[in-house]
Amino acid sequence: MSIATLAVPSKGRLRETALERLAQAGWNVVPPADARSYRATVRGRDDVEVAFLSASEIARELGAGRIDAGITGEDLVREGLADSEDRLDCAARLGFGHADVVVAVPEAWFDVETMADLGEVAAGFRARHGRRLRIATKYWRLTQRHFSQEHGIQLYRIIESLGATEGAPAAGQADIIVDITSTGSTLRANRLKILSDGVILRSEACLFTAKQGVPPQIAAIAARLSANGQKKAAPSR
Repeated sequence: MSIATLAVPSKGRLRETALERLAQAGWNVVPPADARSYRATVRGRDDVEVAFLSASEIARELGAGRIDAGITGEDLVREGLADSEDRLDCAARLGFGHADVVVAVPEAWFDVETMADLGEVAAGFRARHGRRLRIATKYWRLTQRHFSQEHGIQLYRIIESLGATEGAPAAGQADIIVDITSTGSTLRANRLKILSDGVILRSEACLFTAKQGVPPQIAAIAARLSANGQKKAAPSR
């Protein structure tokens, strides 16, 4: 059996929780002897290699086919790869890293509560302000799909966000935002509200694999991770 490569986030809480989930499923990752190394092994297995990569890099490596599986946020995969739904499967939802990609507008826009309301605003924005509605975001691909394809809103301009996206409207850099949020507290602190149908993606950490040609050892760990996730999600009796 050939060696399969599984990528895991290289730092922070994502790394810690990913390794915990793998251990619960029977794969105990052995840390590299050299702390500077980004490769590890799984105890008792010579058919698996673990690569420590940044969460965004995992999405790119999956898309390029250079790794067999990776644990990363669904938002990074859906944003980073144009055809991710056709090429990659979320083989197991892992139950951590929950966050939503949302459309948020100023609280002062009292009459804007839905995407349909926002579409009306966008349609008349140039006449009133001499320019298109500006959307600050790091998620331009998801934004375009949600606005243009799903809601038929075409009259807007995406402003690439390089810093704290939620501060862009108050700073005069944008009119609204598309951003990721876990609790909504940062949005509320910046006097922004989420539209009632403005949740673009409910993201969490997933084990992603290719849709075809999945190595058997990866398919096996995916099944165990998925089963464990279902047990955690089951209501107590």
